[in-house]
Amino acid sequence: MTEPRRRPRDDEFEMPSLRLDGRVALVTGGSRGLGLGMALALAHAGADIALAARTREQLEQAAELVRQAGQQALVMPADVSDVAAVRAAVQQTAAHFGRLDILVNGAGINLRQPVDTFTEADWDRLMAVNLKSVFFACQEAAKVMRQQGKGKIINLGSLSFEIVVPNIALYAISKGGMRQLTRALAIEWAKERINVNALAPGRFWTAMTDAVFSKEELYESAVSVIPLGRPGIPADLAGATVLLASDASDYITGQTIVIDGGWLVGGGVKG
Repeated sequence: MTEPRRRPRDDEFEMPSLRLDGRVALVTGGSRGLGLGMALALAHAGADIALAARTREQLEQAAELVRQAGQQALVMPADVSDVAAVRAAVQQTAAHFGRLDILVNGAGINLRQPVDTFTEADWDRLMAVNLKSVFFACQEAAKVMRQQGKGKIINLGSLSFEIVVPNIALYAISKGGMRQLTRALAIEWAKERINVNALAPGRFWTAMTDAVFSKEELYESAVSVIPLGRPGIPADLAGATVLLASDASDYITGQTIVIDGGWLVGGGVKG
């Protein structure tokens, strides 16, 4: 005979840890920019890191930063538009470290041009990197996480799932799809304790956007819609990344956390 359910007492509280000691994370697109920032956040919280991206030299530089944080690093050159390469990265991570606790889908590309000029090849390439790779990385990672009894997946989206500016139609479509993918997987895998969430950065200053933020007149225009008055930097993703990777987020799934300095809530109104 089982005991009846009861409401927990208010003092039945054990603070969940934000530490990731003993855990392993695979970060695609982890060699630079926001992906690298997320990888380093996880490393400083105690996780060992597998890095997958196209350029070995950049991967080796990123791996050295992970090691400087006191953690192990595995380098895996891979083109995530190739599903076989994505699956292999997941399998190699699990084989090398003996486990996989966290998947960060950080790889992504953008094409800035009028919607009438996109070709079928443009569509296929962008969707392969930004959406198809995420689906199959999640699918492969879930096999490992299911055997371990739990896991955390973090998809790097974009505020363009909600706010769209000209000349990024395909990018916006792919990130909107990623948001729905995050929600769909969260529902399907909830009973298996695999939490799936996303981060949606707004305007961030990375190598990809340096042409904008390094010019005074463009900088002022770009930040004029951000209530906090500055672009984001990779470190601004650290807190949410560690939260979603840790035990502290065990009751969070299917969510997209917007990190945009207030742009969305401010409705793009200039202050």
